[in-house]
Amino acid sequence: MLDFTINKQSCIRCGSCVADCPARIIAIADGYPFIPEEKEATCYKCQHCFAICPTGSLSILGLNPAESLVLGDGYPDPVQLERLIKGRRSVRRYKDENLDPALFQQLLEVAWHAPTGVNSRQVQFTVLDSKEKTAQFRDEVMSGLGKLVRENALPAGKEFYANFVRVWEEHGLDILFRGAPHLIISSVPKRVASPMQDTLIALSYFELFAQSNGVGTLWDGLLNWVINDLLPETRHTLGIPDDHLIGYAMVFGYPDIHYTRTVQHTPALIHRAL
Repeated sequence: MLDFTINKQSCIRCGSCVADCPARIIAIADGYPFIPEEKEATCYKCQHCFAICPTGSLSILGLNPAESLVLGDGYPDPVQLERLIKGRRSVRRYKDENLDPALFQQLLEVAWHAPTGVNSRQVQFTVLDSKEKTAQFRDEVMSGLGKLVRENALPAGKEFYANFVRVWEEHGLDILFRGAPHLIISSVPKRVASPMQDTLIALSYFELFAQSNGVGTLWDGLLNWVINDLLPETRHTLGIPDDHLIGYAMVFGYPDIHYTRTVQHTPALIHRAL
């Protein structure tokens, strides 16, 4: 059941919920919106009707409008948002401390609002929420890679991982995790409509919100290869379901570095079709 209800005392009967419903299933009866029972199964559960109601008179899925953030003019200033997007950096130097637990949870909750194909909402964040857990996983990864090196079992094109093992064993230099205290991996069931896109969009949201909160991030392609290709058993260590597609791995934490200005890339590659 959708639990679609209208507060008739506050509803101004503007029809906004009817007009904005992507599935076109909201109708009007006696001047008030409702969803016919036979059409409930085709609801996208997108909550457009819930979000657009100007008086908070509509509830769906048992949600309380009073518990939502009111948008108003609360969007970021475009100049500040441009500075965030242009100024974000891949961080490879981190402080040796855990994120504040409340901030850690907030980053995940906000990022989970990222859009998904057909509103599937199936992205899973697998996280290491302490530097101790990350160090334990790092040691397992480096041990596994060391075994591959000694057995001459690194696949063609990935021989360079032997150098990562060498500098770790000889100098304690961490190339794969960069000393970051935390790890996040986005994954999603392979059956959803757009699995890879869903995972990458979610991590992009995570990164921007993280960096706006003073948290550094690194899209860790080297570690992603390890988990997906070189040491697939590590996904079981992390508890990632077998039927999930892994989108990407990202390390993060408080940065031990401060960048002063944005970089200057070449002009955007733009093709104006037709």
